[in-house]
Amino acid sequence: MLDIDALTRLRDDFADSLGKVSTAADLQLLRDTVLGRKAGAITALYGTLGGLSTDRKREVGRALNELKAFVEAGLDARKTQLEAASAPMPSADLTLAPRPLPVGSRHPLNAMRERIERIFARMGYEILDGPETEDDWHNFEALNMPADHPARDTQDTLYLQQPFAQGTRATGDARSGVSLRPATLLRTHTSAMQIRYMERGAPPVRIIAPGRVYRRDNLDLTHTPMFQQVEALVVGEDVTMADLKGTLLGFAREFFDQRTPIMFKPSFFPYTEPSAEVFVGCQSCFGSGCSMCKRTGWIEIGGSGMVHPSVFEAVGIDPERYTGFAFGMGIERLALLAHRVDDIRAFYENDLRLLEQFAS
Repeated sequence: MLDIDALTRLRDDFADSLGKVSTAADLQLLRDTVLGRKAGAITALYGTLGGLSTDRKREVGRALNELKAFVEAGLDARKTQLEAASAPMPSADLTLAPRPLPVGSRHPLNAMRERIERIFARMGYEILDGPETEDDWHNFEALNMPADHPARDTQDTLYLQQPFAQGTRATGDARSGVSLRPATLLRTHTSAMQIRYMERGAPPVRIIAPGRVYRRDNLDLTHTPMFQQVEALVVGEDVTMADLKGTLLGFAREFFDQRTPIMFKPSFFPYTEPSAEVFVGCQSCFGSGCSMCKRTGWIEIGGSGMVHPSVFEAVGIDPERYTGFAFGMGIERLALLAHRVDDIRAFYENDLRLLEQFAS
């Protein structure tokens, strides 16, 4: 008799048989046994629906359709499992080269700094490193920068500790007497290292001082509150402006190109006299004029000049016997020119699409 209980028993028997299927042939045999057109168990049950009443036929027919759908889904799922288990494993070609592993690279600014250091090291310069936190004496006073110089204003310099006003008693132990608390600040240039070096010994001097410096600048295309400089100092007997020009010309031609010209434009810096801004021939248009050089054919790379006698006097060097020159350049500025990058912020945003271009 066709009833719901019979369909439930058939469903359980099918599930038990399906779990025992291990080959495609076993699966086909089970399919024929249950769904075969001639001898299939479910097919035969459809043939008995005609002897049932209308209401009964509707109830049993619905259950029979659900059983058929359950059986078909089970057979298809088991077929997929058997095919996946019997699929051949892809063979490995042991002669192929291994996949390259992603590796890091030098940051373009670090690489630029090291390149500059190598050039000056070949010229016989000593590479100097020093503190990024400075005092007012080494950063300003000894460099002939008067108290009212704009660079010493809090709008330009990042002070960590402000000095007391001139003549004011410092608070604290009364036995210490009258004293002035020195200002401490984040250095605004690496020239402070030149003062520290000259304080320690007598000429001759031939040094460069690369490093990070800090100023109250807004972040834009060409400015950032923290950037890198390299400053040079040469002191000796009979050092002249010609030596300065020859040094910068040699650097420019090794850093850029053998055809690169340089130009000095008179300027003013408190710690050098005479002073000059240094320009190199534009590397994009080679002097014909373009947007990078603002149609002038020249691009400024830094400042330079002969060391002011007051600087020598501050560190105990006889300005009547010794002369010297100094110059400074921004490492970011040189990187912008060398790599044809038009926004200084690109070097600090850590965008791998840019940084990976400098991988070596």
